Formats: sequence, structure tokens, C-alpha cells
Amino acid sequence: MDLSVLFLGTAGSVPTVQRAPASVLVRRGGDRVLIDCGEGTQRQLLRSVGLPDVEHVFLTHFHADHFLGLPGMLKTFAMRGRDVPLTVYGPPGLRGLMSDLRRVYGRLTYDVRLHELQPSDAVEMDGWRIGAYAAVHRLEALGYALVEDERPGRFDPGLAERLAVPAGPQFGRLQRGERVETPGGVVAPGDVMGAPRPGRTLVFTGDTEPCEATVAVSQGADLLVHDATFADEETERARKTGHSTARQAAEVAKRADVSLLALTHLSSRYFAPAIEKEAHEVFERAVVPRDFDLIEVPYRERGEPHLVRWKEWRERNREPGEPVPQAP
Repeated sequence: MDLSVLFLGTAGSVPTVQRAPASVLVRRGGDRVLIDCGEGTQRQLLRSVGLPDVEHVFLTHFHADHFLGLPGMLKTFAMRGRDVPLTVYGPPGLRGLMSDLRRVYGRLTYDVRLHELQPSDAVEMDGWRIGAYAAVHRLEALGYALVEDERPGRFDPGLAERLAVPAGPQFGRLQRGERVETPGGVVAPGDVMGAPRPGRTLVFTGDTEPCEATVAVSQGADLLVHDATFADEETERARKTGHSTARQAAEVAKRADVSLLALTHLSSRYFAPAIEKEAHEVFERAVVPRDFDLIEVPYRERGEPHLVRWKEWRERNREPGEPVPQAP
């Protein structure tokens, strides 16, 4: 199953010409989950993959650069005649925030369901879940970990045939976890299936100082998307404002032994190469996505997570005869 993270906004608190405020779109199979919804998020979607009928929005905290895009997007959904409910998750205080925003977006054609989360709460999906943990910021803030269920081990058809299981429906039953009868006796799934294979784990810190909770939640994760607002020269400013430097984010990634670190929420005073260089001094597997770049996260047996630049991804996915895309 495909799993990717599209970076819609990678700026710090203030948007720039090249970077919009915080927002990422997680796509897993047919599921679409938005994490944060900064100003202009719906336009970023329209400029890249179109505006999907997102069913879940997770807000990390209630600083304006992380939610100001939500009222406009909710209203656009209504103008398109949406009737499918949308669920918004966030820290305590979410209901009060959405009550205030109701004056902006008005009446909708669909239900908006609100769930306030505490650290350690989890939202169960079909085959995966998103768990909340406590980030360290200037106000109550959550990070989120997307964790897939374990997958069954690989089915060995040759071994099944040697155990007198006929090819066909019986193979399917074993792969679904059912026992089958053969002339030689009962064959259990464990007789022909390898060890369970781990699912993938993605962690999104939102705005945070480096903290032990992120290290613990991210242990062995496939992808860590971490606040890197400042460079090392501004360590004290990062501490006072509840953010991280690129070096600090890299130290967290190294301690957690993640497969890939993505640095985001960059202050407008820095260019990506400087942030990336600082991180590489500690942790080589670090990247700095631009808006509209994405990270593809394959199953571990199929390769490592990797950054795909927007133009490359669009070129790969364009229709025959469609012009070669330019960066938005």
C-alpha cells in the first residue's frame, strides 16, 4: 500500500514567497489525512494534487500559523456540496477554537466532528492508528505518530504444496489466518507463513523543543518530520520560543535511529542548504523539503523512505501529452 507525505507548507510562523505556513497531507492508500492547516492550505492543495475530500484533520496546537487555513477550506467543501462528515482532532481547547471560527465559516452542508485529544490518546483507523504525545512548546501542543498494524508474514506456496495443500482457495484461507484440512492432517497458517512484518511509523512533531517524548515515540521510525525553525547560532532563541534548531532535531533523530529526518518550519532568515548542512553534521539521513515536495515511504523490504522533488513527481505522474510541469 502506498504511503506518502506531501509538504504543503514548510515555513515558520511567517510565510515567505517560497514557503507557506505549516501543513502536510498524508496519503495512505485511499485515506487522506491533513496534519495542521496553515493559511492558504487549500490553495496549496489546488496547486499540487487538487482538493481531496479529506476526512481527518489533526491540529498540533492553536497558534494561528497552524490553523488559519481551516475556515476557508471548510467553507469550500460546503460550496462543493460535501455531505460526508469531517473530523477535526486537537489538544484541549479545540471546541472553543472551532466555536470562535464558526463565525467565519458559517453554516456547512456536512457535520464537523470535534475530538480533543490527550497525550497517549490514539485514533484507530482501518489497519493503522494515529497516536498523540506531548510536545514541548509555549502552549499545550501535541505531536502525532502514525503507526501501521503488523502485516502477516510472507506466504510460502512451495511449502504449502509440500504439506499437501492444493493451490487455489485453500492458499487464500491460510493467508487470511484460517486452518485448512488436508489428507495428511490440519495445516495452520503458522506452518506456511513467515514471521509477521512490521508496519510503517511516521512521526510529526509540530512545533516543539527537542524532548524525550519525541525520542521515545520515534524509536526506529521510518520518518520523523521535526521542527527545525532555527540554526545552531539561535539555540537560546529556539529555547525561549519553544522551537528546535536543525542540530537539535538531528540529535533527536540520531538517538531515535530513524530511517529519515525531514526538517520543516524553517524561519525566513535561513535557506535550506544551511539548515541541511547543520543537520548532516550530526545525522546524515536528513532532508529539507520545499513546499510541494513529497516523501515516499515504502515497506521496509522494498527500500528506504526518500524525498521526491515536486517536478520529478509530476513528471512521473503526468498524462501522455501533458506539458512538463513547472514548480508551483
